[in-house]
Amino acid sequence: MENQNPVHVFATWKVKEGQVENVLNILKTVHDESIKENGNLFYKVHQSNSDINTILLFEGYTNEAAVAEHRNSAYFQDLVLGKIVPLLENREIILATPLEY
Repeated sequence: MENQNPVHVFATWKVKEGQVENVLNILKTVHDESIKENGNLFYKVHQSNSDINTILLFEGYTNEAAVAEHRNSAYFQDLVLGKIVPLLENREIILATPLEY
């Protein structure tokens, strides 16, 4: 049985020197498309206070299937994998389940 818990995605992108403006411009479109998805709960973009080249994404999806749908979308393939990833030095992604206390 597939996990039906919400899934939160924490992504840390280290952008190549001189490319952060390009990445943020493309990311605006990714954000706008992501929040239209049925399975998307939120999509928040942060920039590190200590390093402008570090971008942090905090995303929420209704379940694992919604994450897969997001990653398989045409705009994700084109913009994130095709255009943004080549501008990154490093990319770390953690999928996590929120715990209720």
